[in-house]
Amino acid sequence: MLLLTCPCCGVTAEESEFANGGEAHLTRFGPGASDAEFDGYMFARKNPRGVHFERWRHAYGCGKWFIAARCTVTLEVFATYPAQTTEPPIDVIDQIKARRPEWEGYA
Repeated sequence: MLLLTCPCCGVTAEESEFANGGEAHLTRFGPGASDAEFDGYMFARKNPRGVHFERWRHAYGCGKWFIAARCTVTLEVFATYPAQTTEPPIDVIDQIKARRPEWEGYA
């Protein structure tokens, strides 16, 4: 089971206290988007074996959204940070690379 720490209220709990919101750091397209851009945003998702960035909501706590960097193979959580962050912070990237030197980075 995943243990996540909400960066907003500081509570660490099992994943059942949180709601998964899917892949993080997606580019959303507005009314002027092409069909291909809209299709890519709605349906194309990464499903990596390894490091992944996901949106989570502290459903049974403060109710706020945040992002978790975790490994989909081992369920290891590297870090969590506020959802308003547009890309992974440098310290999160450094934490991942320290534990997964072979990781090629955020793309």
